[in-house]
Formats: sequence, structure tokens, C-alpha cells
Amino acid sequence: MAKVNTYDMTEGNPITLLLKFSLPMLIGNIFQQFYNMVDSIIVGQFVGANALAAVGATGAINFLFFSLAFGLSAGIGIIISQYFGAKDEKKVKKSIATSVYIIMGSAIIMGVLMITSARLVMQLLNTPNEIINDCVVYMRVTGIGMIAVGAYNGVAAILRALGDAKTPLIFLIVACFVNIIFDLLFVISFKWGVFGVALATVIAQCVSAIGCIIYAWKKMPIFHMPIREYVMDREIFRKSIKVGIPVALQNALIALSCVVLQSVVNSFGPTIVAAFTVASRFEQLVHQPFNSLGAALGTYTGQNMGANNIKRIKKGFWAGTKIAVIFSLIMLPIACFGGEAIMSLFTTDEAVIIEGAKGIRVTCFFYSGLGMIYITRSVLNGAGDVKFAMISGCVEVICRVGLARPLTFIPAIGMMSIWYTTGLTWLFTAIVSCIRYAHGKWKSKGIIQDSIKYSKDIINEI
Repeated sequence: MAKVNTYDMTEGNPITLLLKFSLPMLIGNIFQQFYNMVDSIIVGQFVGANALAAVGATGAINFLFFSLAFGLSAGIGIIISQYFGAKDEKKVKKSIATSVYIIMGSAIIMGVLMITSARLVMQLLNTPNEIINDCVVYMRVTGIGMIAVGAYNGVAAILRALGDAKTPLIFLIVACFVNIIFDLLFVISFKWGVFGVALATVIAQCVSAIGCIIYAWKKMPIFHMPIREYVMDREIFRKSIKVGIPVALQNALIALSCVVLQSVVNSFGPTIVAAFTVASRFEQLVHQPFNSLGAALGTYTGQNMGANNIKRIKKGFWAGTKIAVIFSLIMLPIACFGGEAIMSLFTTDEAVIIEGAKGIRVTCFFYSGLGMIYITRSVLNGAGDVKFAMISGCVEVICRVGLARPLTFIPAIGMMSIWYTTGLTWLFTAIVSCIRYAHGKWKSKGIIQDSIKYSKDIINEI
């Protein structure tokens, strides 16, 4: 198989491979967080508090709609990584062709739903009258951009499955700057408010999607197929849906549980809401190295699953675990003793700083659990054990919903329950995920080996 601009992870030192592959994604994820923060700063400073609230109020619901596109992109990426690891270039090409129909189809469906149901959804969420119109505008405009979101995430997932983590990063960085430029133009110069912020985001998404598509077509030989060969393969379509839907549902369940937790946070008043918001922004930064490492481990596992190298997957799991634990231990004293300094970067409100620092001191002791969620999920998903994704999502829902409200009634905990809920959710989900990995069912879940029997020596090795 041609290896131009691809990265074979079936050979080499696992720790070195994972670090080299995850670094570009980490940079990209940090840029993504920066891009989101700049959006909030511009709309908050130049439009007003209601506009900022409107953009924030649509976050969780937009993620619910995006979940399908993200899940299906992850599904097609897992399948391609396994075929790539098996050195089956013909199947890789068929998977790429099929992905066009899957990703575009799901993006169009979700985009139409976002546009047509925006007002009804925001009403069901009891959105305040002062901001509901802006919420509807933002949601509808971003719904139009769903095709670009689907295209970017789809092509990025394929490139990563083939071992190219740098190209999606480059176009994401470009999109960040495009978004900032158009934010400033539309919001400050044109006075378009929330509509301008949403339109700037859509334009940036289109730039990143078009850039990735052009690059893949020109620079990746495996994309060089006549248009007539871009036809849907029924078998691969079935496998993609089988893999992608559980991942999409997992994301949706997690988003739903976060909405429930937010309702508990809101009950404690504006100071705690602000403290939780700022602490969550810091936690999102902590998530990024785990997220990037997990994405690298997913590609690594998929390729080695395609190569039937179970022993190497185990080595990758332990390599990822070491990296995650070391990072957790580095962040522990920083978060524990630097909570006030961290909070001060985001706000000058003394009460918010104090409460947020208390929260960070609680959750920092659970960072290793958070890391293990990413490690185990990535290995299990990469191996094809995607049904567990839904189970994992259910565990998060049960923990967040089951712990958040009851803990508030314990006098010694009270409002700190929201942070204990977050930490304990990470811990319990990590334990369940590690048990699933240790059980070993993932070893026989390879998507491309549905009808293949492992040889006796591989069975003995397992």
C-alpha cells in the first residue's frame, strides 16, 4: 500500500508513536479552545451579556446534534484504520468512497433538524424570553454549517486513520484565524451581533473542510479514484453504521448528563454558576492532552487490530496509561495549590475565585480517572468494541444524574456536590471501562474480521 503522507503504527516504539501522533492533535485542540474563548470574549464585550448567554445556551444542544456526524466520522475512521493496518488498499478506497455518502447524508439530516426545530427545542429547554430569539438565530445558522462540520470531521478522521494527524491541525489553525477575523468584522464593523458570530463560525468551518478535501485529493494517492468509483459499498456502509451509531449515542448521552448537572449548578445561584463555568473552562484544557492521546491510541489500536497484533495493542494500552498517569501527577499540584491563580486568569470576582478554586482542588484528585476513560475508550473503540461506548455513556449519565442531587443534601458537602459529582463520575466510569478492557472481549471485536477465524497461535497468545 502506498504510504505517502501516511503513518504506519504497526511498527515502532508505542510510546514514541503515541507522543508523536498526539502532539499535533493537542496543538489543534488547544487552538480550538482558544477559538471558542475568543468567540465568547468578542460577543460578550461588543454585543452584550444576553448575546453571550444566547451563544452559551445553545452549546449543549448543538453538541447533541453534532454527535451523529462526529460519531459516524469516528466509525468510518475505525474501519479505515483497521483496513490500513491489514494492508488492504482496495477496502480502504471503498471505505473512503462510502464515507462520502454516510457523512454528508448525516450532516444534511442533522442540519435540517437543527434549522426546523430550533425554536421548539429552545422552548422545551425553558430558555429565557430575553435571549430565545438570539438562540434560535445562532442555532439555525450553525445548522446551515453542518455540512462543513461533517465534511471536516469526516476527512480529518480518514486522514488520522491513515496516520496523518498534522494536516487536520493545519486547517484547524487556519480556521481559527479566519473565525477571529470574521468575528471582528461582522460583530464590530457590521454590528450583526449573534448572527455575525454564527456566520463567522460557519465560514471558518467551510474553510477547514474545503482545505482538507483539496489536500486529500491532491496529496494523498489513495484518494485518487475516478468519480465513478465513488460508490457506496453496502457491507462497509453497514459496518460504519454499526460502529458509528454507538459512538454518536455515547456523545449524546454525555451531553445530556451535563445538561442535567448544569441544572443542579444553576440552583446554587449566579456565583456558583460563574465559578463552575470558569472551573470547567480550565478542566477543558486538562481534557485536551487526554483527548489527543486517546485519538492517537484509537488509530494505533485500529491499525494493529487490522494487523491481528493483539500483543502490540496491549503494549499501546500500557504506554498510554503511563503517559496519562504521569500527566495527571504533574497537573495535580498545579491545580491543587494554584487554584486561585488559575481562576484569577478568568475573573476578578473574589467570591467566584474562592468557590472555583475549591472546586478545582476537588476534581484534580480524579484526573487519573479522567485519563483512563480516554485510554480505555480509545482502545475499545479502535478494536471495534463500540457497543460498550453506549454502556460507558450510560454510566456517565447514571453517575451525574444519580449523584448530583443527592449529594447536595449532605450538610458537609452541600454546593461542593457539583465538583464531587464530576470527580466521582470520572472515577466510576474509568473503573467500569478498565473492567471491560480487562475482560478481553475487545480482542475478538475487529470490524474487518467478522468472518475471519484467528489462527491457533494468535488464540493461544490471547
